[in-house]
Amino acid sequence: MNRTITALAVFIVAAASMDSAFAADARKGETLAKRWCATCHVVASDQKRANGQAPPFSSVGKMPDLDSGKLALFLLLPHPKMPDMNLSRAEAADLAAYIATQK
Repeated sequence: MNRTITALAVFIVAAASMDSAFAADARKGETLAKRWCATCHVVASDQKRANGQAPPFSSVGKMPDLDSGKLALFLLLPHPKMPDMNLSRAEAADLAAYIATQK
């Protein structure tokens, strides 16, 4: 019984640490946004201008049904209005996390 409890405790600790290891990093997302997205989108409050065709990240971040996971998937899928930036899953998650902070 003690082995089972110990094994379960080790599993829970390992699973919790894996989640934090794969957590999105909004600071990395900000760097990506300024590098890849700022030409078309206003990505930060200190940005002076963009092309005006794409919504500012502050508008996207204020969407009431914003889901960072769905947004990250959207960023990974090719679609005609945006160039294929060839983001990794981690980069898409980081960028989505940053956009979610722009409320």
